[in-house]
Amino acid sequence: MTQKKETVWYKVLDNKDRLPEGRVQTVTAGHQGVCLTHFEGKYSALDNRCPHQGGPLGEGSIENGMLRCPWHGWDFHPCTGMPPGGFDDGVTTFEVKEEGDAIYVGIPEEPAHEETISDVMVETMVNWGVNTVFGMVGHSNLGVADAMRRQESEGKLRYFGIRHEGAASFAASGYAKLTGKPAACFGIAGPGATNMYTGMWDAKVDRAPLLALSGQVNTQVVGTGAFQEVDLVKAFDSVTVFNHAVHLNANHSELMSLAIKHALIQRDVVHLTFPDEVAFTKKPKKAKAQTPENRITQFGIAPPKEMVDKASDLIIGSQRPAIIVGHGARFQMEAITAFAKALNCPVITTFKGKGLIADGHELGCGVLGRSGTPIASWFMNESDLLIVFGASFSNHTGITPKKPIIQVDFDPMALSKFHKVDCALWGEISETLAILTERTLGKINTVDQRPEIASRWNIWREEKESRLQDSSSKGLSSIAVFDAMNKVTPADAVIAVDVGNNTYSFGRYFEPKNQSVLMSGYLGSIGFALPAAMGAWAAQGDQRPIWSVSGDGGLGQYLSEITTLVKYNMNIKHIVLNNSELGKISKEQRAAELDVWQTSLRNPSFALYAENCGALGIRVEKLEDLIPAMKKLRDHDGPALLEVITDVNLI
Repeated sequence: MTQKKETVWYKVLDNKDRLPEGRVQTVTAGHQGVCLTHFEGKYSALDNRCPHQGGPLGEGSIENGMLRCPWHGWDFHPCTGMPPGGFDDGVTTFEVKEEGDAIYVGIPEEPAHEETISDVMVETMVNWGVNTVFGMVGHSNLGVADAMRRQESEGKLRYFGIRHEGAASFAASGYAKLTGKPAACFGIAGPGATNMYTGMWDAKVDRAPLLALSGQVNTQVVGTGAFQEVDLVKAFDSVTVFNHAVHLNANHSELMSLAIKHALIQRDVVHLTFPDEVAFTKKPKKAKAQTPENRITQFGIAPPKEMVDKASDLIIGSQRPAIIVGHGARFQMEAITAFAKALNCPVITTFKGKGLIADGHELGCGVLGRSGTPIASWFMNESDLLIVFGASFSNHTGITPKKPIIQVDFDPMALSKFHKVDCALWGEISETLAILTERTLGKINTVDQRPEIASRWNIWREEKESRLQDSSSKGLSSIAVFDAMNKVTPADAVIAVDVGNNTYSFGRYFEPKNQSVLMSGYLGSIGFALPAAMGAWAAQGDQRPIWSVSGDGGLGQYLSEITTLVKYNMNIKHIVLNNSELGKISKEQRAAELDVWQTSLRNPSFALYAENCGALGIRVEKLEDLIPAMKKLRDHDGPALLEVITDVNLI
């Protein structure tokens, strides 16, 4: 005998006069959607879902004495829920009572939640350490979202609702670049998922692990041209290393485990899409969430002996070696710096590696390449051996192939990728350095290049002081902005930068201390900075100051995310260089001997916009106001934006 469920009463209307005679409205009783009607002096409650297409009856109307579904026009009696003509496809009704001016609806007691496929997969995700999600909840990902909500309520997951899914994937990419660990981005079927595509590519080309989760329309309508139907597995095939739809008969916890394992080991992007009916399906009885225990091997790869022998001979025979470090070396800088001290040699970074060694360090030589300093290129050109850690040799970096080269990388495909190198060491940097240090100990005969490094820095800083004198009635120079940042930005800050002239100037003129720099390296995507700062804040915002820098073009891409900063009180400081132009594009048009065309911008007051969103907004037009304003930005407790009016020609 089935026990009758107890009725639970919910107040759905404080004042019954708010629902006039002959009107209907949607209310919620617990989790139950209710169409509340007022017809012929009586208040009635019907299930809000039309039994045909699920239309919201509370958004319908009473016409000719019948409640009409707003989606397909089917009629039901406003009190009984029965259709005309004797049909049996009526709507469930609920008890109603009036107490004073209030209306209450009685709903059968809800059963305890039964775990779903989404639950077991999200719990597995959290067990693997992916506990930060940036995304947007919508109709085709509600089952997965509800599973995330349960994990969040237990304190095991943090979810940040963004304004655009592109910001979600950039935030996840920034998180991964800073920590080496994946976060997740999350969107609905169709456009919500495809909006994540650019940020997924950003993570992929910069070797950052990222988990993308998307909703999907019901499996039965895939391929029929249904609303928001996109074949997401096919769409994301080129950007992912692991890419699957979740099926009813899949091994669900294993599927999530494999996705994250691919992301971690291959430092790449993975994607899972959840058809709507799968996301809500109860999990199989014996299914349980997995953990990463004994699923990940140690990564201590040592290079082959014959290559170690060759590298050791090259180092021992060198007098003026130079070390070049890329973004891939960011977690091994202590060991690399110790090795450089043993060699008395300069340490140069790629642009993606900016900040891995302080410009004020006795061996630090700044950035190499198009965004770099003359110091870095000088020591590369004067060297007799280049020792390269975690760099990809892209054309933007500018590592010359004309010098003897030792290259160290965990990925054998990255070794000698664009041209042959003299010694390719396949191994983890820490393991390789330990072996090279032991093999070369007491045998090094290098020139002490530290006095020369100090001399070259003096020359460059004199040049920068000269450029600081440039002025204009149109606005400040970029060098003035970054000179001020040198003096004001906290030494341990994380700084996310965008693309464009502002970023080239940052590469040349900002002198990092212990700051970490995040950028859209090989994708070079405009708009990266502010969302990436959100990812950095989620990763380390309670431990380190988080700053970001962009031009007006870059900030305009995700300007609405300032409201996200305010919503979650993300203590992010953003500096925007506003020159009312896509200056980098204008420069490229001139270099191509073309007319400058369609690069001007019509901007709002970014400072006032930030204020309207609830953040601190400051605008600077005069040089004497710059440092005081930047200090105010730094010291503000909460999200803040500094808008600096700059001259596009003073970069």
